[in-house]
Amino acid sequence: MPIFSTLGCRLNLYETEAMRKLTSDTGLENSVIINTCAVTAEAVRKARQEIRRLRKENPDANIIVTGCAAQIEPSTFSKMPEVNFVVGNSEKMKSSTWENILLNTEKVLVDDIMSVRETSAHLIDGFGTRSRAYVQIQNGCDHRCTFCVIPYGRGDSRSSPAGMIVEQIKRLVGNGFKEIVLTGVDLTSWGADLPASPKLGDLILRILKLVPDLKRLRLSSIDSIEVDNSLIEAIANEKRLMPHLHLSLQSGDNMILKRMKRRHLRDDAISFCETARKLRPEMTFGADIIAGFPTETDEMFNNSLKLIGECDLTWLHIFPYSPRAGTPAERMPQVNKTIIKKRASTLRTAGDAQVQKHLNAAIGEKHAILIETPRIGRTEQFSEVMFDIDQIEGQIINRKIIGLKGTRLQA
Repeated sequence: MPIFSTLGCRLNLYETEAMRKLTSDTGLENSVIINTCAVTAEAVRKARQEIRRLRKENPDANIIVTGCAAQIEPSTFSKMPEVNFVVGNSEKMKSSTWENILLNTEKVLVDDIMSVRETSAHLIDGFGTRSRAYVQIQNGCDHRCTFCVIPYGRGDSRSSPAGMIVEQIKRLVGNGFKEIVLTGVDLTSWGADLPASPKLGDLILRILKLVPDLKRLRLSSIDSIEVDNSLIEAIANEKRLMPHLHLSLQSGDNMILKRMKRRHLRDDAISFCETARKLRPEMTFGADIIAGFPTETDEMFNNSLKLIGECDLTWLHIFPYSPRAGTPAERMPQVNKTIIKKRASTLRTAGDAQVQKHLNAAIGEKHAILIETPRIGRTEQFSEVMFDIDQIEGQIINRKIIGLKGTRLQA
């Protein structure tokens, strides 16, 4: 079995598990496969750093680099003396790639990702835990935000058929998984390329109806402006859909949102959060926010800062802006790096305060907790809970929250 290193998002983690299966009988035991991320320039720098580290630790191994950074910048990695092969995002999901890779005379195996029209469904058994499994329902993105290179690493949006998704979830639930997480690059675009153009909400209602033994269904990041009526119905009425949504917001300022080429305005984000919380009072929200996007003034930044409270956001992913070569944002007037760093720190501090407020509110309440490890579990809102004595992994137990230690509840 090769050594794997995964950088970046949950979808990368999912695809690494698929690659474990694809490479299990291919003679790649003396190989290291690095699944890279390209969401920021810093992510690409970390990928190069990881490659050099793994080469030092495995001097005689075949170093194979794949993932979004490899897809977008194949020459960057092929020029590294530590690297033996560079494999594209489509190629990494094909068994034929791994069966024959060591026979290749070409170092770079990267095709045009924009020509890919299907998303392969790979059956995996979670990420080394018996509690939660991830199901990829969609890949790629049709949108072209001015700061983002991910469409050039993932291609255009393409959806897995609903029937295939339901069958995979049935199999995973039959294998004992209590929680399924739907994952993809642009989750709310699911179905647009399928016959009759079904919506994500339609898929969620179908899953919950056809897999009655599924205890919990969770969504990864969604675009709130694309939420459909069926998804609103599911939020309101389906208690097995977990009350935690991670939103791709990016900014709280309307001018910056327009310059990012986002499809929503700040009032749209606030309205969605208010609507969802009225329908489901226990709903919590996470969000992605970029600090220091080009042309961002102090006033524009303060609008993002205020949005944290106005949407009552809890779990934040803060990204200091870094220019990506070839994107429109790279050509816009840049914000000073010191200012970007300070703004990112301010946003994180505000986010930390929101987390503490959320966790303090849970003390004294009873929660259904999914046990991930003998002493760690998560609530419906994805808050981490710790126990003093071992619990049974993979089980859902109801316990009263009695305290708080750092960012972990105690039960």
